[in-house]
Amino acid sequence: MKMTMRWFGEGNDRVSLEDIKQIPGVEGVVWSLHDVPAGEEWPMDKIKEVKAQADKHGFNIDVVESVNVHEDIKLGLPTRDQYIDNYIKTIEKLAKVGVKVICYNFMPVFDWTRTNLFEEMDDGSTALFFEKEKIENIDPIELVNSISENSAYTMPGWEPERLEHLADLFEQYKDVTEEDLWANLQYFLERIIPVAKENDIKMGIHPDDPPFSVFGLPRIITNKENLQRFLNLVDDPYNGLTLCSGSLGANPNNDVPDMVREFADRVHFAHIRNVKIYENGDFIETSHRTKDGSVDIYDVVRAYHEKGFNGYARPDHGRHIWGEECRPGYGLYDRGLGVMYLWGIWDSLERNEGKDNV
Repeated sequence: MKMTMRWFGEGNDRVSLEDIKQIPGVEGVVWSLHDVPAGEEWPMDKIKEVKAQADKHGFNIDVVESVNVHEDIKLGLPTRDQYIDNYIKTIEKLAKVGVKVICYNFMPVFDWTRTNLFEEMDDGSTALFFEKEKIENIDPIELVNSISENSAYTMPGWEPERLEHLADLFEQYKDVTEEDLWANLQYFLERIIPVAKENDIKMGIHPDDPPFSVFGLPRIITNKENLQRFLNLVDDPYNGLTLCSGSLGANPNNDVPDMVREFADRVHFAHIRNVKIYENGDFIETSHRTKDGSVDIYDVVRAYHEKGFNGYARPDHGRHIWGEECRPGYGLYDRGLGVMYLWGIWDSLERNEGKDNV
């Protein structure tokens, strides 16, 4: 397992590369060009700038999260080909600096949905929270305004240039079915996977977050059956998964360790985090510890170990603890604790490999 940490770039994050360097076992930073709008070709000078910054601290930049997919591609509009062409050019540029994995998603409008960025927990920490009833009864534009007012940061998937056209996007998606989305995804994959393979970059789609429809929008990367269907669209090792235990784990019917065991050879990037699901369908992001949430993180890590996983992983989101002011979901402290929890499980499995009492 190759441990990484997400980093939002110099001047765009309170977390520095110097901070990340002090977390044991972290080899690389997961990055993106957050100021480049979805659909545009990434400038080579900006890519090289990130590489130079990471090289200075001894980090690889093997994983990019994300090269966002333009909405016209998801909608299947005639303009999609020009945006796919730009995506292909970006893949080719990223290969030149050694990128090995690109994480992306195919979620309409929102990359993720929460109702509260700083829900207080019993121990005084705060975390991202999803209130099911609120989602069912709130106008999405009202939610966006509420979320934006409570964050000092531009958040991935909620970029202003995308959300300012929110009403138009919902109008465009009103007649788009799940089958339409599947067809548009296949079209995209058939264009990009041959290029990714030629450039030795593996594509890892991120599950929908949460893994069910919100605001009536179609969602398709949601469960084991759909993960298999996705992999069959273009059955090539370069077409794979970013398997997120927290996203998939928000549905209690999803057995995440089982998915790891089933698809490990096509998992190019592992997002490992925990969520606690309430009986009414609400959920909150917790510490990584199995005992604190609804996902058996121990068994998730054990499944990766059993399958000999040597791909990239990151602790994904964390709580906001010890008074830290940070980007929602991306506090340094709790993610650092998460790294050590994951390494603790992994090291114990390594130590006891072959013993019956593990």
